Amino acid sequence: MSTLRLAGKVVAVAGASGPAGQATMRRLAAEGATVIGADIDQRRLDSAVDAVRTAVPGAKITGQIIDLLDPQEVHDWADHLEAEHGHVDGLFHLVGGWRGSKSFFESRIDDWDFLHDTVVRTLQHTSLAFQPALLRSESGRFAMIGAAAAHKPTAGGAAYAAAKAATEAWTLSMAHSFVKETTADDGEPTAAAAILVIKALVSPEMRAEKPDAKFPGFTDTADLAEHLAGLWDRPAAELNGQHLWLTAR
Repeated sequence: MSTLRLAGKVVAVAGASGPAGQATMRRLAAEGATVIGADIDQRRLDSAVDAVRTAVPGAKITGQIIDLLDPQEVHDWADHLEAEHGHVDGLFHLVGGWRGSKSFFESRIDDWDFLHDTVVRTLQHTSLAFQPALLRSESGRFAMIGAAAAHKPTAGGAAYAAAKAATEAWTLSMAHSFVKETTADDGEPTAAAAILVIKALVSPEMRAEKPDAKFPGFTDTADLAEHLAGLWDRPAAELNGQHLWLTAR
């Protein structure tokens, strides 16, 4: 009898009700992980968790309503999960959002304000809250979804590119903390923070709605989920601080 590769792992997923969150929770559960999905919308979260339970009989999955813009609530969530399960081995930050304009001059500062909250601030809160637990785990993994746009901004995408660049830089700082604060005898980190870089995501529902569309350079949510589940297949030192490109550079 084969052993599921993520059996015993406890993984939190922020942004659980989105297409990426649903695909990732389904993949993690199928690999035997205990999955805790967080979202702000009870109805959407319940639907996402129920869908995983239907797709993966026996899935170890629960949902938790969390306001990711409330730092104390996020810290309490991280502390509760570690106390309940004894360890937390992963946090995947899959909270997204996009705002743009037709030209640079038409860029709106309120678009930046929106993205600063939904993209930047939420990641700051989750990374700060879960970093200690991931350090204590035997194989902690943090991952966020980066954007090709952050590496080659367009005139109308200033707010989005800047927000994504900020979250990538923040994640690289977290990666450095895993090196500086490691307790391993060989000095190699046991935890890793990685950035999965995409152009955009495409879900089965999007393909069904536009069967003739090609979605060039897009990453399927199922492929993203497989890459996330595969982060434990590689040593932390190999992953930590890396940009893992899932689209053409």
